[in-house]
Amino acid sequence: MTDQAPPPPQHDDEQEENEVLRAARERQQQKEAADAAEAADAADRDAAKGENGKRGWKTAAAAGLGIGSAAVIAALLYANRGKIK
Repeated sequence: MTDQAPPPPQHDDEQEENEVLRAARERQQQKEAADAAEAADAADRDAAKGENGKRGWKTAAAAGLGIGSAAVIAALLYANRGKIK
């Protein structure tokens, strides 16, 4: 008999997600969100044609603020990923 170490424990794929897979998953989620936003935007555009047909700067500012906030939160979570566990 040989002296062999036991095999390393098996990890769940969900638990051990490397940076490349995480980036690919996040990119896919962003693409899906962008597609959904584009579809909603097209629907809003069609509905707005009967009205004024022009959005105000406040709408664009609110959308930008929401996207920026999500980006900041994602950056903070990424920077502190080692501290969370």
